[in-house]
Amino acid sequence: MGLLSLAIWLPIGFGAVLLAIGRDQNAHAVRWMALVAAFVSFLVTVPLILGFDNGSAAMQFVERISWIERFNVHYHLGVDGISVWFVLLTAFITVIVVIAAWEVVTERVNQYMGAFLILSGLMVGVFSALDGMLFYVFFEATLIPMYIIIGVWGGPRRVYAAFKFFLYTLAGSLLMLVALLYLYWKSGGSFDIQAWHKLPLPLNAQTLLFFPFFAAFSVKVPMWPVHTWLPDAHVEAPTGGSVVLAAIMLKLGAYGFLRFSMPIAPDASREFTWLMIALSLIAVVYIGLVALVQQDMKKLVAYSSIAHMGFVTLGFFLFNELGVSGAIVQMISHGFVSGAMFLCIGVLYDRMHSREIGAYGGVAHVMPRFSAFVVLFAMANCGLPGTAGFVGEWMVILGAVKVNFWLGLTAATTLVFGAAYTLWMVKRVYFGPIANENVRALVDINAREFTVLAILAVAVLWMGVYPKPFTDVMHVSVTELLKHVAASKLN
Repeated sequence: MGLLSLAIWLPIGFGAVLLAIGRDQNAHAVRWMALVAAFVSFLVTVPLILGFDNGSAAMQFVERISWIERFNVHYHLGVDGISVWFVLLTAFITVIVVIAAWEVVTERVNQYMGAFLILSGLMVGVFSALDGMLFYVFFEATLIPMYIIIGVWGGPRRVYAAFKFFLYTLAGSLLMLVALLYLYWKSGGSFDIQAWHKLPLPLNAQTLLFFPFFAAFSVKVPMWPVHTWLPDAHVEAPTGGSVVLAAIMLKLGAYGFLRFSMPIAPDASREFTWLMIALSLIAVVYIGLVALVQQDMKKLVAYSSIAHMGFVTLGFFLFNELGVSGAIVQMISHGFVSGAMFLCIGVLYDRMHSREIGAYGGVAHVMPRFSAFVVLFAMANCGLPGTAGFVGEWMVILGAVKVNFWLGLTAATTLVFGAAYTLWMVKRVYFGPIANENVRALVDINAREFTVLAILAVAVLWMGVYPKPFTDVMHVSVTELLKHVAASKLN
């Protein structure tokens, strides 16, 4: 069993054990077991980066064995410079989520921790699958634990939000299954994704493939106008669910565009560039304006995530290295920043049981350490230079300007809107006079909460000040992808 298999099956195995043996009366032992499982799973992913060959665009750490021999389905894993960071990010966020839920989740602790561990392994499987059917199995299986997490530990409207999340994402994925079966037939009975990249498909066939993939991945991102499930899911999900949803699950859809849409249907991707750019800019501008009028902190950050992911899809379909690399960097940085923002909202909710901006005011007077972290993460969400939020957005804007100045200028409005809604929320919640006695009674963060936020703060600053390790890893793979797309256009 290689490193990728360990990264997938260790958390799934530990999660299954927790579901089998855990009970609320021994919740303390369950928490420690979940933390050990998450931390060991994270350690397994570290050698993937340390041993990664930055000079090669080929898949690395490859594992391949026959799975369903009759239909030529293989258990085929591997990572390149595009996917390797997301494997690491998934394992890292899982550790954060387990620690963040330590004292907060008191009922069905084993099921909560087990669901997140299983979800972590399945998401690593999505990022490392090189067989089309294996990818589809992992991609669909991630819905189950997240559906349970929202439906069991969520807010008052959790069942509605869970069903909406499940139905939206399942509907798009069923169309993708049809596309995968068509590729299986066209390739002579192979589910090898890399072999699909080399299929000489005419434009009409590529178009028929592009839109099923678009249906599956645009819902997952989510792109406008199929974004409406996300605010409901975020608002009703427990804090850990919102963190994983924003930091990792949205990236599954964006990753699908890089692994399927662009390399398998390169001509169709270029043909419908106008559509992807238009939808991305609507997400950047319109959703930014929608975020400005939100009164619920979670809903505001949820709409912020949609706007930031609009930047990601915009970068992909600029078809230049600055745009694509910037979009991937944005995906990683958004994992840190959005995860931190939802954790901060969770800290306040655990104390006040309200997410309404109007219920707060002057929090910085009674929670100064916590407020310092919040301001840092808010600045990163605005795209302040020196933080992780700046690097990817700046690269995408530069890539957009190379294509068309007005396109870059329109994309840059997200920095203005992002600063407006984020600073508006911070001003009303954390600054000014203390609003009421409930705020006056708040207690600053404890050692556990401080540790979680400090780890994320280090990640946000490190990526903002020194992004070179991230861009070096992805550079060759991005260049190879763009060469592939350009060569197809010439042919």
